[in-house]
Amino acid sequence: MNPNKLLWEKGDFTIIAKTMRQSGTELVSTFGIQPGMKVLDLGCGDGTTAIPAALLGAHVQGVDIATNLVAAGNARIKAEQVPYCSITEGDATDLRDLGSESFDLAVSIFGAMFAPRPFDVAKELVRVVKPGGRIIMGNWIPGDPTLVAQILRISSAYTPPPPADFVSPMLWGVEEKVTERFTAAGIDAKNIRFTKTPFTFRAACSPAEFVHQFRSFYGPTMNAFEAAEKNGKADELQHELEALFESQNKSGDNSQTVVTATFLLVEATK
Repeated sequence: MNPNKLLWEKGDFTIIAKTMRQSGTELVSTFGIQPGMKVLDLGCGDGTTAIPAALLGAHVQGVDIATNLVAAGNARIKAEQVPYCSITEGDATDLRDLGSESFDLAVSIFGAMFAPRPFDVAKELVRVVKPGGRIIMGNWIPGDPTLVAQILRISSAYTPPPPADFVSPMLWGVEEKVTERFTAAGIDAKNIRFTKTPFTFRAACSPAEFVHQFRSFYGPTMNAFEAAEKNGKADELQHELEALFESQNKSGDNSQTVVTATFLLVEATK
């Protein structure tokens, strides 16, 4: 089994995704989507950005590696009667079912960055976009002091070292690495732009409960707790994450958690 597929089928990422809906919609509104535009959303999960893009009139094809998230996304599309939107299962490193030069815009917000073989990811994104089309990625930034980068940093300290050939997904948050990958795929470096951008999580629960949701439903954090439990350090990890969430909560109300994380917004034109 593909380890990346196993990671994202673990738990239930839809629980976390619910706290991302408002920011996902707000972000998509900045993409310049026009009615009838053909959009690929790669690593789309259960539709946090795919559905808002379709509601703006785009014809959206979502792709995700996790069978459970594909099913959840299509259930949302049906329940919300979203037109021109469907999600299929696929691997960001090999989009063999998608034709070359098929999309006006390819989007991947905190999705394709987690796939292995990043040069293959860049190559496939470039291949499926029409000449003059755009690629937009949202990628977490290594070492950033805000929430998600710190969750992943803390979690990694409790898990075994990765294999020798492991390429950190966080390198998608390094401008030089992104440029290297897209120029290798045929994008001119002058056609790549970067912006550090905020993304806000909004959870109707306390910071401690929000940590519990990450512990129970978010694959990377679940793995960290499983490893920490074997070493008798699960309480230590719990306390470290609770301190992080509490320190970054801007709601002013301990029954709510509102935390803004910074990510690297990448826009490349073919």
